[in-house]
Amino acid sequence: MFTGTYTAIVTPFKNGRIDGPALDRLIRLQIRGGVDGIVPVGTTGESPTVDYEEHLRVIELAVEFAGGRVKVLAGTGANSTAEAVYLTQEAAKLGVDGSLQVAPYYNKPSQEGLFQHFRDIARQTKLPIVLYSIPGRCGVEIGVDTVRRLARACRNIIGIKEAGGSCDRVSQLRAALGPRFEILSGDDSLTLPFLAVGADGVISVASNVVPREVARMVRAFAAGHAGQALRLHAKLFPLFKDLFIESNPVPVKAALAMMGLVEEEYRLPLVPMSAKNRKTLRASLKRWGLIKS
Repeated sequence: MFTGTYTAIVTPFKNGRIDGPALDRLIRLQIRGGVDGIVPVGTTGESPTVDYEEHLRVIELAVEFAGGRVKVLAGTGANSTAEAVYLTQEAAKLGVDGSLQVAPYYNKPSQEGLFQHFRDIARQTKLPIVLYSIPGRCGVEIGVDTVRRLARACRNIIGIKEAGGSCDRVSQLRAALGPRFEILSGDDSLTLPFLAVGADGVISVASNVVPREVARMVRAFAAGHAGQALRLHAKLFPLFKDLFIESNPVPVKAALAMMGLVEEEYRLPLVPMSAKNRKTLRASLKRWGLIKS
């Protein structure tokens, strides 16, 4: 259901408000680039700093602008189970294709707590759910056994975005969950290695900037053209690294602003990049021909 390339799309702001026209531009760029779907208001979309009304408005606009041409996998996770249920149910009413559920952050639940959290959400929606394990940000990993329990207990839990940085874990997930459970890379620079050990695609930050190239790499590997995929990975790798030179989504939003696609506006505690890192990122974008000298 959610294989291939999905863009964790940024949330553009202008004068403190959601910039609808900029979001429309970004989504049209993704569609032209050939991605399979978009992920609005994930953590790349600054979900921690938008309120409920804004969160749902971004999802509503994403569904409208996508217009059925690509799938919309909405970020509706939270560190409060009740909040995640509310956002997921409201997103379902707006017509999304699925829900991305990040592990609860800061409160650091046990594996049993994670199981009950995700099971409760899944039982209160008919949407397909993709789990999101990113221990570096959440302080807790969704264990392989917990993922297996959830997949068995809830038929609508159909995949996971894996951002733990380990090919071994992808192999463990594939062995435990079987071929039908979908595994998506959560790290751009690890997408090709993850595909090689059984992943089905990527939820990408870099595809905000270079959607066509990321989608081509993923499709090349899926079509059995490993050499072509490797060449694309080698070309993309420096950009992958530079887009994470500071905490995501600051560099990718700065890149999009340099390209003239969004205003470079964040919400505290996020702040603009340092001058040194901005210079590095600008040089990387110039090498790609994405901005002029």
